[in-house]
Amino acid sequence: MQMSETEMMLRGYGLTTAEFFYRMPDYTHVLNSYVWQEYDTAPDHPRLFRFIEFWQDEIEGPLHSVRFSHRKMLASGDWQNVVGEFTYH
Repeated sequence: MQMSETEMMLRGYGLTTAEFFYRMPDYTHVLNSYVWQEYDTAPDHPRLFRFIEFWQDEIEGPLHSVRFSHRKMLASGDWQNVVGEFTYH
């Protein structure tokens, strides 16, 4: 059964965004990029590493590098009580 995005966030998943740089099979001097996003758990990132393994096994373009970031969407936020407002023209 597939979890909804809200359920995943409540269970500790965060949004992982990865940018893959890979070489074209016929033009090895050309780098392309591919952006991938998925809800994943830090610090192990099992879905990201599963996708990297899929890429290496199934896609002809060899990976040059991968850079990624991870952010939990639900976290304790900073709350600040604002008493007044100052406007400057």
